Amino acid sequence: MVSLSLEKGIKELVEGFIKAGCPSVRNQSIAERRQGYLDSVSLAGESEPVHQVREVEIDGLTLRMYKPSAEEKLPVAIYFHGGCFVSGGFDTHDQQLRKLANVSGAIVIAVKYRLAPEYAYPAAHDDAYNSTLIIREHCAKWGGDPHNISLVGDSAGGHLCLVTSLRLKEHSDWQPAKQILIYPMLDATASSQSYEDNGKHYIITKDTLVTGYDMYLNEVSREHPEASPLYRTDLAGLPETHILTAEFDPLVDEGELLYRKLLDAGVEAQCRRYLGVTHGFFQLSGISHAAKESINQVATIIQSNK
Repeated sequence: MVSLSLEKGIKELVEGFIKAGCPSVRNQSIAERRQGYLDSVSLAGESEPVHQVREVEIDGLTLRMYKPSAEEKLPVAIYFHGGCFVSGGFDTHDQQLRKLANVSGAIVIAVKYRLAPEYAYPAAHDDAYNSTLIIREHCAKWGGDPHNISLVGDSAGGHLCLVTSLRLKEHSDWQPAKQILIYPMLDATASSQSYEDNGKHYIITKDTLVTGYDMYLNEVSREHPEASPLYRTDLAGLPETHILTAEFDPLVDEGELLYRKLLDAGVEAQCRRYLGVTHGFFQLSGISHAAKESINQVATIIQSNK
């Protein structure tokens, strides 16, 4: 039974989804699934002007930069988009990245990573990691501060944030100042109770999430440490971590469990659960007060880097 305690605009979306019979992505082609994500962009609200928006390609990786002013040594936020590893991109996230750059005063740099099913694991993970190294190397000439970099991502992008930080800890002498995980996908086994509680009626369903893992991980074990980073035992030494969760999200339990695991590992961490909203709400600022507030929260975290 769907909860009545949803934000008004989101409640209308959920009621429409239920009225349509809770259609499963299993009945969609990958092209239809990607187009459906693009079709939802209007729910993000107006597209704000930004001082400079441009794309650069380095070593085969494509980045889109949102620079809010002509100033130099700005904080840098590297952003990994969501889409369950199979959809999403610059166009699905453009409105909120513009807002994030303007509110935070930081250069927001979105990463175009390879998607499944055309590219399976570890393609997205490698693109996220390599892009982070490239951005750190080049961001000073773009007006950014290489000593003040945050990693940010929603859903699959939150997963990529965490794994990138873990790879940096293992293979590099550098860590980002902070990482911000927005309702991250962390457990490819889909075993938490919230998958059962919230996995059918709230638009981004258990099917949506699990089929994304299936296409991306392919033959890789769902218990692989980069498939389900929730179960990693090497969390100690990660950067300050901020987690945002949504009340009616199949992923709410795993995001909050990661928070507890980070505290147990001695990592400075904070977690905020947004009530009355579903997975994906960060992209719904055209209809959701919580979405607007979450953008302000993420911007404040980025802004507060020392």
